[in-house]
Amino acid sequence: MMIDRIRVVLHSPDRFNRLRDFFYTKFLFSLPQGLRRRLFVGKDYYCPVCQSRLKRFLVLHRAYNIWCPICLSLPRHRLIWLLSEQEGWLNHPPENQMRLLHIAPESCLEEKFRQTPGINYVSADLYNRHAMTRVDISAMQFDSESFDLIFCSHVLEHVPDDLKAISELRRTLKPTGRAVILVPIHGEKTEEDPSITDPLALERRFGQLDHVRSYGMDFIHRLEHSGFSVRTLTTTSLQMDEQGINRMGLRKPDIVFICQK
Repeated sequence: MMIDRIRVVLHSPDRFNRLRDFFYTKFLFSLPQGLRRRLFVGKDYYCPVCQSRLKRFLVLHRAYNIWCPICLSLPRHRLIWLLSEQEGWLNHPPENQMRLLHIAPESCLEEKFRQTPGINYVSADLYNRHAMTRVDISAMQFDSESFDLIFCSHVLEHVPDDLKAISELRRTLKPTGRAVILVPIHGEKTEEDPSITDPLALERRFGQLDHVRSYGMDFIHRLEHSGFSVRTLTTTSLQMDEQGINRMGLRKPDIVFICQK
């Protein structure tokens, strides 16, 4: 995979910017978090995930990569956390534990979920050795109706059989549960071509070397086809004005799909 990434970068028209950002972030994120807090402390911006007050976010390589320099959260992570607080996804009766499945766990959100009282947290990934469980999302080993809440952010665009994966998410969700799913959305219609396997060709066609499709808003039909009822939330669903959205480094195009049986 590393060889593929290097090859893709070297063939990229913005390879110099990508290489610059790669070495810059390697150095920056090797620094202790406390030192990064002092380097980026300010009043203009705020990360709701790590609660850091910042002089700026980091914009790296792609315009949508607006990183928090402290916890490495991206706009979608900050949106998920803000919506979870607003919508009360983590609220539950104190006498009952909530079982939460986090697919491809992002460290910034994992820390928040683990710190929430009453959460029985399970992280799962096919490749990430730091995840608690090794899982193929298309054939999960969990019992049916195991989880009250599932977070699955920017995973399905990597999965060859995404319909099978969506079916597995529904199978493992409790009847009263909720799956919070995000994928990058580009336009109205999903595009895919299973004949494309070369990482360089995948990057050129679908925007990233390990993406196997580019989703459109018809993604909602895939969710419904699998038996989910779906509603959507976006940055504009937040009880926040334009100034607040900008201050927290959010992006208006991000869409969160809330799925229930």
